[in-house]
Order: sequence, then structure tokens, then C-alpha cells
Amino acid sequence: MSAEITKYTENFAKKFGFEFRGFRVFRGILMSDKLTEIMAWKRQEIAPFIRAVSATELARLDASLPRPPSFATALQRGDGTLAVISEIKRRSPSAGDIKAGASSVDQAIRYQAAGADALSVLTDEKFFGGTLDDLRGVTAHFRSTPHARPCIRKDFFVHPVQVLQARAAGASAILIIVRALTDEEIRSLAVAATAAGLDALFEIHTAPELARALAHGARIIGVNNRDLSTFKTDLGLSERLIPLFPSHVTAVSESGIHTAADAARVRAAGANAILVGEALMKAPDPAVLLSSFRSA
Repeated sequence: MSAEITKYTENFAKKFGFEFRGFRVFRGILMSDKLTEIMAWKRQEIAPFIRAVSATELARLDASLPRPPSFATALQRGDGTLAVISEIKRRSPSAGDIKAGASSVDQAIRYQAAGADALSVLTDEKFFGGTLDDLRGVTAHFRSTPHARPCIRKDFFVHPVQVLQARAAGASAILIIVRALTDEEIRSLAVAATAAGLDALFEIHTAPELARALAHGARIIGVNNRDLSTFKTDLGLSERLIPLFPSHVTAVSESGIHTAADAARVRAAGANAILVGEALMKAPDPAVLLSSFRSA
């Protein structure tokens, strides 16, 4: 962590009244009940696959595979408009069935035609109806077509073995949910992502979580507008938190964005990109909705 980021996070912590160096997340206390349930299941689910995964192994895997398009670059549009991360999501705990049985590749083709800058592919099966094969299929499709879109593996990461899986499946980025992890787990995932040549989207919901993300060198930070304890969405979270981001960070607003007016609100707050799932999955023509986001 650079001296500049260290100074920023310490000043940030002082401003918001908590001890930065001693701040930790304790599972089941700071997390919501639903997130606690999801993370507990994820740890159980991946337990059979847990093994030591070194930075050397990840770097070798990265070197052996085709280079995926850059997620970070895709979120910085040259025309100053919002970048759109279009999400493939069949269902969610908050919305229930969104588009049950949808083909991930067909949806990716629709998003590509609509002009999406990047894709988010849900790979959690129990709660979201996705699989790692969805990611494999989508990235394989993009390798065979021009103008490939980078894909983030949207899942609940707890161990570097999931980073290895993501890189092998063709992902360009992983998700790190700050409130769900200890600082050691965040560090381990961030180091693994770098070794594997992947970007990391750090997801936050509060100011202290922003400070923790910055302490781990986050360059892409997403504000989740949905409170997983109540499932209510509040775009005001993006409006309150994104202005606190340092200038080097790419700001993403996630959840609760359904209309051009929603997109305009978070853009005015400083968002560089938005992540949209439900609205685009349900849209008769994703291109029309995506264009409205872009012009917001």
C-alpha cells in the first residue's frame, strides 16, 4: 500500500470516528443475516476444493491462457458517459425468479449487441441459479467473436482457489465483498487476483468499508445500494459514499438502477460505471434501456 493511500485511509478513519488500524469484520455481527447465511454456505460449498494456491501457480496459469480483455479499462469510457456492466442473473434472494432457465450465452449475445461495456456473470447456484459453466460458456463465446467483453465472476469469494477457477474460466475480474471477509481474507484474495492477472471489484456498503477497501489498494470500488439485511435499495448510498472516493478509484454503483433517472442520479454523484442485472434481464430490448443509461 502506497504512502498516499495509507495517509488517505488514516485521515478518512479519523474523520468518520473509528480506529482504522484495529478495524476488523466479525462474521455474523457486522454482516446481515442473509449475507451470513450465504457466506456460511459458500464456505461449506468450496471446502472440498480448498488447497494451497500460490502466487506462482496463479501466474503460471495466467501465462498459459489467452489474455482476457481488461475489466478496468472497459469501465473508463472516453466519451465521459457511464460504462454499463450488464449482469446475467436468473434469480436472487431479493427478487426471486428473474428469468428462470435463461441461456447465459444467449443473454451475453444480447448484451454484446446492446453495447454493454462489460458483463457480470453470476456463478453461485444455490442463491442465484448460476454456475461456473455459465462463465466458461460466455467467455468461450467472446473468444470466438470480435469486440469481446470482459467478464467479472460474480460470486462470494473466500479463498484463492476460487480465483484460480475464475482465471481458468476466462474471467477478467473477481468480486471482493468487504463486509463479508476478514482483512486477511481480503489481502489473500487481492494478492491472488493480481498474480492471476485479474482485476478486483471491491464491494462496499458503508464508509468504514470504503476505508478498508482503500487499505488493500482497491482501484475499482462498487457501492452496493441494496442493504442485505432488509433487501431495500437506496441510491442515496451511492450519493453519500462515491463523493468520498479518492480520484484514482473507479466508482461503480450497483443495484437498484432501473431507469435513466436512476442512472443520472448516480452519475451526478460521480459514478464511472453502473452494474445492472434485473432491469436488463427483464428488458424486452436491452439496447434501448442501455442506451437510456448511457445518455443519462
